[in-house]
Amino acid sequence: MHAHDPKLSANTSSETVLYEKRKSVFPKAVNGPFRRFKWLVMAVCLTIYWGTPWIRWDRGPYAPDQAVLIDLANRRFFMFDIEIWPHEFYFVAGLLIMAGIGLFLVTSAVGRAWCGYACPQTVWTDLFQHVDRFVDGDRNAQLRLQKAPWGPQKIAKRLFKWGIYLAISFLTGGAWIFYFADAPTLQHDFWTGNAAPVAYATTFVLTMTTFVLGGFLREQVCIYMCPWPRIQTAMLDEKSLIVTYKDWRGEPRGSLKTAMKAATPLGDCIDCLQCVAVCPTGIDIREGPQVGCITCALCIDACDKAMADVGRPRGLIDYCTLDDAEKEKQGQPATPLLKTILRPRTLVYLGVWSSIGLAMLFMLGQRARLDLSVAKDRNPEYVMLSDGAIRNAYTLKLRNMEERPRTFRIALDGLQGGAIFTDEMDAAEAGRQIEVDVPADTTQRLRVYALRPRGSEPAEFAFVMTATDRDGGTDRSETTFTTAQGNGQ
Repeated sequence: MHAHDPKLSANTSSETVLYEKRKSVFPKAVNGPFRRFKWLVMAVCLTIYWGTPWIRWDRGPYAPDQAVLIDLANRRFFMFDIEIWPHEFYFVAGLLIMAGIGLFLVTSAVGRAWCGYACPQTVWTDLFQHVDRFVDGDRNAQLRLQKAPWGPQKIAKRLFKWGIYLAISFLTGGAWIFYFADAPTLQHDFWTGNAAPVAYATTFVLTMTTFVLGGFLREQVCIYMCPWPRIQTAMLDEKSLIVTYKDWRGEPRGSLKTAMKAATPLGDCIDCLQCVAVCPTGIDIREGPQVGCITCALCIDACDKAMADVGRPRGLIDYCTLDDAEKEKQGQPATPLLKTILRPRTLVYLGVWSSIGLAMLFMLGQRARLDLSVAKDRNPEYVMLSDGAIRNAYTLKLRNMEERPRTFRIALDGLQGGAIFTDEMDAAEAGRQIEVDVPADTTQRLRVYALRPRGSEPAEFAFVMTATDRDGGTDRSETTFTTAQGNGQ
């Protein structure tokens, strides 16, 4: 059991303890390739998160110029040249499916790399831990300050550090709302008190959750609150790369002084505890795979440095599959890295992920930039006019998905002897087709009436919408014409 696993134990008074008190974690600073990679990923993630709402993208005079915008008021999602409408929600569903399969792919190939590098909880916790070192000093200084009694210096440091936490948290919560409105406009309204109440409420909630989860709970979120550590067990197998302590090489442990006095040779592990000191969740990787390991590989950096200092080969703690660990234990060569990653399971995940992505790109390229939907009135289903003609009423939704106004021709396909007109027309002007102007990036409702002579039979027909400009495009919607004899079906 490691320090964060709940366990049952009995104290001297035979009272049952159902949980272990939390032990604060103060990760030590470390340098190495994995630490530098974490720096890079953190910088990229934070730059994308904070910078994306401010990127401008020219879509013409009739559409917003924010590159990424979730326009809830008009029910649109803009991402550079892509615009998703409400009836195209399957694109959003496809992106979510791709994200899930991508997570399975990464976990199957390299373990919990998402948790160790790109998870928001990891990124902000890592950022706050650097704030800790900036204000309080490295691990030993933080431990001394933790044990020190409260006094002016400790209070001042705590308030200063928590103030930085709060500033980062506010920037985090404040940045999120800019994805839902024009960023420069919302920023001005926010500071002048003219923004919508939901903007202030959202900022407050996200500020406080970031402050608490990233500043104080930290590894508790990864170990106890997040479901992914439990789900990942279904994604990992003996061929997945995970951070592994090679116990056959490291055991029995002992310091250099102990090794000099020992009657039998000791392993490479000098029991320096640097792997534990740098771990952001405070686990001991030497105890084997465990739920607290987020595969950040900082323990590899620390162990490699310790091995270099004592003149022993690196890799006592390393990325390794369980199969390769067994091979190395028996003196056999490990499987090449590329072959380890490109195995049938990961290739299947990659194939499914790529297929969904290509299908979505194809659908984006083939989708029409106009859409027609028709809803027939059910009450009354038809009206008999004074001259005996029969009239049915329909509500048409004309969707112009271009960033410019367009003129559409609405025509009848079928409905022999029929004609159509709108509320703005006289019934005497009814004909087989009408033209309608629809503003840019808009869904326009149109009330349409269909007429047929006395004695007409029920019928099935279609409204056909055709763009009159050079870009063209057409869509149709099937419906019915109802008379006293039925509804045409």
